[in-house]
Amino acid sequence: MQLQEMNLQLVYMLNEWDPFGIGPGNYDTEIADIVQAIHGLDDQEKLARKIQAIYEFSFEELIPLETCKEIAGKLLAIKDSGACAL
Repeated sequence: MQLQEMNLQLVYMLNEWDPFGIGPGNYDTEIADIVQAIHGLDDQEKLARKIQAIYEFSFEELIPLETCKEIAGKLLAIKDSGACAL
């Protein structure tokens, strides 16, 4: 999987996640920050905490860490599938 295709899959998954129920397409800034973080992190716990911090900064509301761990695991699975397709 090429980097661009992987990024599109990551963006799609994050758009569909919609943690605050405000509708897909309303998280562009947060999604960009998370996609950047994914490329620098391989640890699910660290990525989950980063996701939690990004959304808390923007929305001043804390998403439960377990919820963030779930999405972090899915995002890392996409990343891992892209890394194996060389």
